[in-house]
Amino acid sequence: MPDGVVLVTDRRQATRPIDEVVRAAVDGGVRWVLLRERDLPRDERLELAGRLRAILAEVDGALIVAGPDPLDGDAVHLTAAGPYPPPELGLVGRSCHDPAELTRLSTEDYVTISPVFPTPSKPGYGPPLHPAGLGRLVARTRVPVLALGGVGTPGHVEACVAAGAAGVAVMGAVMRADDPGRLVRALCAAVRTGTPAVGADVPAVGAGAPAGAPGGRWTR
Repeated sequence: MPDGVVLVTDRRQATRPIDEVVRAAVDGGVRWVLLRERDLPRDERLELAGRLRAILAEVDGALIVAGPDPLDGDAVHLTAAGPYPPPELGLVGRSCHDPAELTRLSTEDYVTISPVFPTPSKPGYGPPLHPAGLGRLVARTRVPVLALGGVGTPGHVEACVAAGAAGVAVMGAVMRADDPGRLVRALCAAVRTGTPAVGADVPAVGAGAPAGAPGGRWTR
């Protein structure tokens, strides 16, 4: 299940080719990469997915593809808008932003919750939840949560994990970094120092909990 620091790609913000950014991030500790680049033709995106999977395979990492097409893989990340129900694949995540969207979850394996902080990547996107708002939404789902939006410093990461997130999804800060590997190492270290206590029993949101979901919050 995705946790720790998940890298989200955006070649338009990257200071170097995506392959190089991903390689540096993997060297820094990333084991999960979410491939966006949804404007690329499918054949180009498929080729890019293959190159990134080869990099991640060296460290037993995994590639998740944004959108319902897994690009010959088995892991996708869907928008809050759909499709519903989610496809039957090995790993399915979904973007959520509020309690109403969390109630629509069914068989998804994890969610991103955003935006946690103001984000240069999407000015005006929000309003930001901040860690307190993130924590309230984390408490309303039984699947692991990745905090997304404006996460770019170790302090951000520690606050998100302390609020109950399994990890963070980071895009712009790493894409724009002069030294992506160094930044990722610092963010990965912050995941460990921000770990909260687990095991508290929390309510699920309406029909959002999959049938047969165990009681209590997910644990690492």
